Amino acid sequence: MNGLEFLAQIKCFMLDMDGTVYLGNALLPGAKQFFRLLENQKKDYLFLTNNSSKHAGMYAEKLKKLGLNVPVEKILTSGEATTIFIKREMPNAKIFLVGTPALEEEFTRNGFELVDKNPDIAVLGFDTQITYEKIHILCDFVREGVPYIATHPDFNCPKENGFMPDIGSFIALVHASTSRYPDKVIGKPNPMIVEAAISKTGWKKETIAMIGDRLYTDIALGKAGIHTVLVLSGETKAEDIEGSEYRPDVVINNLAELVRIMQ
Repeated sequence: MNGLEFLAQIKCFMLDMDGTVYLGNALLPGAKQFFRLLENQKKDYLFLTNNSSKHAGMYAEKLKKLGLNVPVEKILTSGEATTIFIKREMPNAKIFLVGTPALEEEFTRNGFELVDKNPDIAVLGFDTQITYEKIHILCDFVREGVPYIATHPDFNCPKENGFMPDIGSFIALVHASTSRYPDKVIGKPNPMIVEAAISKTGWKKETIAMIGDRLYTDIALGKAGIHTVLVLSGETKAEDIEGSEYRPDVVINNLAELVRIMQ
């Protein structure tokens, strides 16, 4: 395999979760060995997920059950990345938030006031408890011209028995009603989530690599100026690469193969 020299220069690996480190409720081959290797080589890591319906503590709990003791600060969700972006751009903003109680907790923990009237910003997150009233209120604010942010763009969220509608489906609904798309979308593959990761870790772009199983989110982050590693242990198959506009720096079967390469 050619073009692997850059791996030696990587100081921080960002990792997708489902399809990369685990699948459903089982670790994928090489996962434990990979994190052991990072510790031995004194390299950093950060889990990076678009799912804003859960906060980092929930993911840390799941990873612990799977046998990986991951500190909460090593997990960045699109929800937290959104709070980082808004803190930088409008730190005292009052937020109308469409999101789960976990996402509400993320925002209040970061010092934001959540309101139903006269918000400075309207935020659409992945809300698995969404109601018609929430969408109605959001559309009213968007139609009025309130700045409008979405935590991530995914149309569907994978489940063990198929898919459920994700935030992208509701972005389309709001657009149909208001003729507006979000002013900003934070999560993968948008560069704002890379900026949030840099803010969280302190590493420079050229020392970061993203490992993931989706071309259009994980590997598309290469356009933000970081290296990318595609694993074939999740959604993407080898034959999908040729027709894609997103090309990874390296293609591997799973983390076990990456461990062998890095050793």
